[in-house]
Amino acid sequence: MATILLSIKPEYANKIFDGHKRYEYRKRIPKKEVSKIVVYSSAPEQAVIGEVEVIKTLKMKSTPLWNCTKTNAGISRSKYREYFSECTIAYAFSLGSFKRYETPKSLADFNIRSAPQSFVYLDD
Repeated sequence: MATILLSIKPEYANKIFDGHKRYEYRKRIPKKEVSKIVVYSSAPEQAVIGEVEVIKTLKMKSTPLWNCTKTNAGISRSKYREYFSECTIAYAFSLGSFKRYETPKSLADFNIRSAPQSFVYLDD
């Protein structure tokens, strides 16, 4: 089981920690099974704001995935469809318990020099 640091747009990152977004959608996922995501809220926030447990990873065509996850998607159907428009397979991390850091952290706190385009593995 791996821990990753994942770049997420601020509007979606904050919805995770407000409890309104229970799935994090991805076009590609890490090769290792993920048990925890450390959330980097991208520009303009540019800070590591918390961590969230991954219950499981879902993999299917985009329409069935939407039908399974839409009530806790934290994203509109149009944005979802736009995101997966070029994909034959869609992925979602099913999110569990979460912890927002009292004070946001920098990437340097995790020995990372620049924001990952997608994700980076963290040492446990």
